[in-house]
Amino acid sequence: MAKKKEECPTCQEIPIWLTTNADMTNLLLTFFIMIVSTGKSIPKEIQLILSPFANNLGFFEGGQTLEKGRLEEMGMNLETLPSQATGRSLAKAKAQARSIFQPEIQAKKVRVEENERGIVISLVGADYFEPGSAQLTPAIEEALKKASYLLKDLNRYSRIEGYAGSKEVEIESPFKQERKYINSWDLASARSIQVVTFLQSLGVEPSLMQVVSYGSYRPLAYEGDLGTPESEAHNRRVDIVILPYKEPVKNKFENKSRIPPSIENLIPD
Repeated sequence: MAKKKEECPTCQEIPIWLTTNADMTNLLLTFFIMIVSTGKSIPKEIQLILSPFANNLGFFEGGQTLEKGRLEEMGMNLETLPSQATGRSLAKAKAQARSIFQPEIQAKKVRVEENERGIVISLVGADYFEPGSAQLTPAIEEALKKASYLLKDLNRYSRIEGYAGSKEVEIESPFKQERKYINSWDLASARSIQVVTFLQSLGVEPSLMQVVSYGSYRPLAYEGDLGTPESEAHNRRVDIVILPYKEPVKNKFENKSRIPPSIENLIPD
């Protein structure tokens, strides 16, 4: 007769306190590992290590991510990305820009986005520039007035980027007093200079602005409009880029032009 198989004795239940203690031990072990691993790190490296845990360990209020962009082409790496504090400030600037330009955004005359360059406000309205011309139209002047309010309120560094279509230099400007442009670099730079000059006349601090020309070599197109008249209009544009740098802080040794007096005295008349 087969021997009856013995049943396994009933196992005792694990006390609740033991499970909690095990969790606490694991957390402490992780904590000490973090201390040891960061003990030889410089503060900048510690900031990079802790940034993924924003709003989880109580060190930060939250961070910002970057949309897709030409990060490698801009020569940037992780260490040069904006800090958490800068990210929050840029998020505020982005929200302000979208609020100010809401009618133009709905009409597809203005685009506001965030990438590795900063907050990019693209003035892409077809009536902002005439083909082959850098003269400001009344439509773009109204948009620049709104931009001036934003730039003066933010008090941040900005870059005015000019663009042109590939065949625009072949088109004669409708303004008789306007000169003939040599190439797309020339036309795009003239547009950015016109914009920065107008912004300065509206009270934007000129020492906080930069001017750049990209010619016809960075075309912009909405999805589905490649090769259309609208696509050409988008390249008759100017981008106002709010840069991800710290707000300028003047000290008592700087004058309005931000040149220390000791150096200013050395500049010949």
